[in-house]
Amino acid sequence: METKILLENGTNELEVLEFVVDGNSYGINVAKIREIITYSPVTPVPNAHPSVEGIFMPRDSMITAIDLRNCLQRGQSQPGGLFIITSFNKLDIAFHVDAVIGIHRVSWVDIIKPGATVTSAEDGISTGIIKIDGKIIIILDFEKIITDINPETGLKVTEIEALGARENSEVPILIAEDSSLLRKLIIDSLKKAGYDNIIKAENGEEAWEYIVKCRDAGTLDNEVHLLITDIEMPLMDGHRLTKLVKSDEETKHIPVIIFSSLVNEEMKRKGEDLGADAQLSKPEIGNLVRVIDELLAR
Repeated sequence: METKILLENGTNELEVLEFVVDGNSYGINVAKIREIITYSPVTPVPNAHPSVEGIFMPRDSMITAIDLRNCLQRGQSQPGGLFIITSFNKLDIAFHVDAVIGIHRVSWVDIIKPGATVTSAEDGISTGIIKIDGKIIIILDFEKIITDINPETGLKVTEIEALGARENSEVPILIAEDSSLLRKLIIDSLKKAGYDNIIKAENGEEAWEYIVKCRDAGTLDNEVHLLITDIEMPLMDGHRLTKLVKSDEETKHIPVIIFSSLVNEEMKRKGEDLGADAQLSKPEIGNLVRVIDELLAR
């Protein structure tokens, strides 16, 4: 699958693959997709989660197949359809879908955050909704789907305990993360590691507005010593936020850490071009603290 999105920097755009499960349209960020293949039989795994169809080995690498229909509480998938093989959080997972419709290029500004009537912040598996040609496409939270199946794939908060006793620090750290659950886990982890002064933002736009407010008031050096940002966020993504911070003479000194499930080799090159000081995959919460220590020590 050819896409030019990875060749561009800070455009605040993404490409969404539209696919169908049980007659409904859903979406996934193309940056998460490794390939799409025709369904092939899988080997069931004893005592596996109900949403795990089994395992198979395309090109001699073992991959777990997830029944997306089951995850969406639409029953069980039948043989046929397609596997969307994804790569994020250092995991390669195949999601079984009925059909693939095509790719849509959209701006993060056009993605609507699901309201409380659609999904609760912590329990929902939708990160956004887009409307294209009168059709609603629900973008699924694939990280949460996998974490619900196997919590060990999520943030490894136990790594914080391994750091041992640490002195408390009032250094102000700004975090841009749209998932309320992940935002809370990250903040709780940082506070356990001694970083008590955390400013939270729900997306890149909110974080940038806070930075600009501090910059214009002349208080930036007292209010923001480091920025941690996700990549996928409505209104403004983390790459656009990084570009704005690093291209402004008054803000470019702020260390920026990209902390995202999308940190792979392609995305690392993109982050480096934008000026990110560090890039880490989301399970690595212990490494995040170590990198924060290093960057602030400079």
